[in-house]
Amino acid sequence: MLDPVTLAVLKGRLEQIADEMDATLYRSAFNPIIAEAHDACHGMYDAKTGATLIQGKSGLPVFVGAMAFAVKAAANAASGRGGMIDGDVWLFNDPYEGGTHANDFKLVRPVFRNGQLFCFLASAAHWHDVGGAVPGNYNPAATECWQEAVQIPPVRIVRAGTLDLDVLAILKANTRLPNSLWGDLNGQLAALDLGARRLDGLLDEYGDDTVLETLDTLRERARRLMQNHIAALPDGEYAFEDLLDNDGVHDKPLRIALQLKIQSGRMVLDFSDTSPACAGPVNISRATAIAACYVALKHLFPDVPANAGVLDAVDVVLPDGLLISADRPRPVGGYTETILRMIDVVFCAMAQAAPERAMAQAYGTINALSIAGYRSDTARKGQRWVMFSFFGGGHGGHSDGDGLSHGNAPISTATIPPLEILEAAYPVRFTQWALRPDSAGDGMHRGGLGAIYEIEILEEAAEAFIFGERGRSAPKGIVGGGSAALNVFRYQQDGEWCVPPMRSKMLGIQLKRGDRVRLETPGGGGYGDPTRRAAAAREHDRKMGYVSDKGLKEQSA
Repeated sequence: MLDPVTLAVLKGRLEQIADEMDATLYRSAFNPIIAEAHDACHGMYDAKTGATLIQGKSGLPVFVGAMAFAVKAAANAASGRGGMIDGDVWLFNDPYEGGTHANDFKLVRPVFRNGQLFCFLASAAHWHDVGGAVPGNYNPAATECWQEAVQIPPVRIVRAGTLDLDVLAILKANTRLPNSLWGDLNGQLAALDLGARRLDGLLDEYGDDTVLETLDTLRERARRLMQNHIAALPDGEYAFEDLLDNDGVHDKPLRIALQLKIQSGRMVLDFSDTSPACAGPVNISRATAIAACYVALKHLFPDVPANAGVLDAVDVVLPDGLLISADRPRPVGGYTETILRMIDVVFCAMAQAAPERAMAQAYGTINALSIAGYRSDTARKGQRWVMFSFFGGGHGGHSDGDGLSHGNAPISTATIPPLEILEAAYPVRFTQWALRPDSAGDGMHRGGLGAIYEIEILEEAAEAFIFGERGRSAPKGIVGGGSAALNVFRYQQDGEWCVPPMRSKMLGIQLKRGDRVRLETPGGGGYGDPTRRAAAAREHDRKMGYVSDKGLKEQSA
């Protein structure tokens, strides 16, 4: 049996390996969404089941949850093609087997010890552009997966330590930005190389059996701690449902519905009443839906170790045919919007059972914005450029205080790309980047504020694409807190400001030099009865400009 000191040391050493892998990719990737926003993750996975063993602290949690499915998919593919050998790396972007969407390329590397498979190391990262109809790949009108991106099944990108140039050629032929792809791929391969070296060193130092015992103990601790937390909740059934604006194809709302059941130390998350799979790209695969549940539970129970043990005391019910259990070829490119709504309903259902643990809904959309065109200056004439970015908003109020203002989505630990980086890389100028007054839900603890972003086009011509949510259904408060403001996207043409017909989704917006696009993102929902908010807190909000005079009148009405 491991002594507590050795267990703690090995836990830290294993997590440090994943953290170093994260850092290696962030420092070497060409794509700002990885290098600056950290839209990536690394982890260690079980040799037999693919279950999550260790994750980095700065990687995206939703990736870590989905990567268990990705590892299984790579292992299954390899078993039918001669198996994996030392030095292999498998690559794919299949969102149905590996979760999330086709921009997220998963790389899986087996680690062998004395000729036996010890574990898998894996890397997931958001590549800038991988074909499809829309630059950056967030196609709000896609009706099948091939309209979103090239589809790559599990293939060996590295064979026994040698890069497969044929596979690389196929990848580079299916992107608008081959240099970006090459840089990001190299960064992921370097991260896996470093992880394998660090893990070999650790195993040489402590022994394979001791490290395996550590991994087993950490998973069992997560299971027991999660089970104890659930046992402390009142038995019962707690229901909540929320809406997506539309699917980008048909302008009708879609329901995400949850029945949360607590009984005898087990939790059931039953999504059976959710809307059926839809025509447009807000479907998600089963792997992605389970990963979203993992992320939501880690928010609610942050002290539980981040491994597969989180879900060992939880049953997730996802009948076939739902928009959150979709199969190929249903489009899934807008997965971020749907998993954010899944997290919202988990938070709100938990608020009925344990309001002290829950937080009100966050802003609920990443507002995926692509702006693309061709350079017109002499030195770079005809060169393709694609700006893709996501944007922040307010988080929900909670029992300890107000929500975070201008944070990133609760699916991740990613950061919003700095405007200086975006302006340096692309022909755009941010004319406004500010907190949005009156955007937070009122409450004893108000939500955080959303943001305002206004972007001016500096090239002769460009085309914009927006894929967002919360344009019709605002983020909600809990235990009496108020709702936040709606999401607003506008674009300028010939001096006139226009709003997309579907509010939060549109493709092919034609822009010229001097035209602008503008995002006003939601804040977070409020927590608790607004009449219980301290007068000093309201005065501080007024002085800081978080609430306008008009907003103050509405609060006092």
